[in-house]
Amino acid sequence: MDFHLPDGYEISTDPTRLDAALIHRWLSLDAYWALGRTREKLDTAIAGSLNFGVYDTASGAQVGYARVITDGATFGWLCDVYIAPDVRGKGLGTALAAHVRDHLAPAGIRRLMLATADAHAVYAQVGFVPLGATDTWMV
Repeated sequence: MDFHLPDGYEISTDPTRLDAALIHRWLSLDAYWALGRTREKLDTAIAGSLNFGVYDTASGAQVGYARVITDGATFGWLCDVYIAPDVRGKGLGTALAAHVRDHLAPAGIRRLMLATADAHAVYAQVGFVPLGATDTWMV
């Protein structure tokens, strides 16, 4: 299924456009999986990841973020997906997840995984399914 960003928004993988201070504020104060994460830890995570920023095209302001930990060939872990509260409900999260999936598809990545406590429906729309054969996975 193809999901497009609403008019007035764009996604970029250009790391120079990321507003790391804003991302840190979002994640460390509002994201249940990253509460209290230090800025130093975030900066290290950004440096070691493929990053996706969502931007308002009129103002240039960043309104969303996601990153993928990947080898670029066989595996990817989608994480830190966040859409600013004031623009939620416009389909940006679904479009971002679809964009990440489509961006990685040409590399032939066999498995793109994520973990979520509350957004299963968003990710299911773009093809994510619950992990099968959980007895083969370990953490």
